[in-house]
Amino acid sequence: MVQEQIRDIAHIGHVELLTPKPQESLHFFKEILGMEVVKEQGQSVYLRAWGDYQLYSLILTESREAGLGHLAMRTFSPMALERRAQAIEKSGYGKGWTDGDYGQGKTYQFTDPDGHRMEIFYDMDKYVAPDHLKPALKNQPQKIAARGVSIRQLDHVNLLTSNVTADTEFMMNQVGLMLSEKFVLDSGVLGGSWMRITNKSYEVAYTSDKTGSKGRLHHTTFNVESREMILRAADIFLDNGVFIEFAPSKHAANQTFFIYVYEPGGNRIELCAGGYMIYAPDWEPIVWTEADRAKGQAWGVPTVATFHTYGTPVVKMN
Repeated sequence: MVQEQIRDIAHIGHVELLTPKPQESLHFFKEILGMEVVKEQGQSVYLRAWGDYQLYSLILTESREAGLGHLAMRTFSPMALERRAQAIEKSGYGKGWTDGDYGQGKTYQFTDPDGHRMEIFYDMDKYVAPDHLKPALKNQPQKIAARGVSIRQLDHVNLLTSNVTADTEFMMNQVGLMLSEKFVLDSGVLGGSWMRITNKSYEVAYTSDKTGSKGRLHHTTFNVESREMILRAADIFLDNGVFIEFAPSKHAANQTFFIYVYEPGGNRIELCAGGYMIYAPDWEPIVWTEADRAKGQAWGVPTVATFHTYGTPVVKMN
């Protein structure tokens, strides 16, 4: 049965990451990844990548431990915002309306069934590049960053969950995402899901948390322009003492070329390039089995063991 897409959510807007090492984390995102600081307010710093059309795509907030603060998504219109808020409210996971964060208008806050904090909004201030960042091309938001890795945009977020099915169904039925691919265990239980908002194959993913914990973050991902930029990033990480958890390779699911590292606060960060687009209106979700996953990544590279257990906040296996 083909799911009728609820076209109310436009894209993921920004992610808030919590860090116990705010200055070290800020240095990583600004100097190593090449992001620009937009605003410093209270315990938070707002940053943008050079290809983001919005004011910012990342909020770094000082906290006792690392993890996800919240994930924000922008709707297509004020009316779409009201529709999604009403649907989420009826589910019992709504938290209510706020005036919004910096540069952001009326916002509806909620959680998914596992407790990850989320919000949706429509109104936001337009980004205007300062003189030193004005691009030569009018259809580019700012100059291409010439610092560090030079990440282009916020790409996707992968969330750890105690119940992949519940979170996936909530995001599809109440929020309006579409299922692109899924991982089904031999028992028939859903072990992972990749969902899309746009034609990009995924923007939000869920992975089963082997620790049994709730509301943890697996990773946040930014994209770069090419595979070569991923290899260049690996050398930059090596030169700057950044821990590389998973060296460059290609995913089987969604086909992105990747590298995974830990930022100083402990959050896992992925850089990616490539992947595929979905244009078929009757797309049938790709199903991966345990046997498929046992083959490793696309070229047979084994998945690192920590990929199945590490997340933030850090917890010990039961």
